[in-house]
Amino acid sequence: EAPVLFKQELQNEEAKEGKEVRLTCELSKPDTPVKWMKGDTVLCASEKYEFQQHGTVAELVIHDVQSIDA
Repeated sequence: EAPVLFKQELQNEEAKEGKEVRLTCELSKPDTPVKWMKGDTVLCASEKYEFQQHGTVAELVIHDVQSIDA
């Protein structure tokens, strides 16, 4: 089976503190499980982090952005 590749990698995004930001990537295979990480820490769904996936597109929404989220 062919490995899953990024068709579109994450791009840097800017957001104002207190707002939300959406980070999106596109994979070569639909509905592939995605693990979102910040450094070595795996992010878990919460009020802060929301995960969405539609076919080959995976999205992380960070709510109430703060400088520590950089």
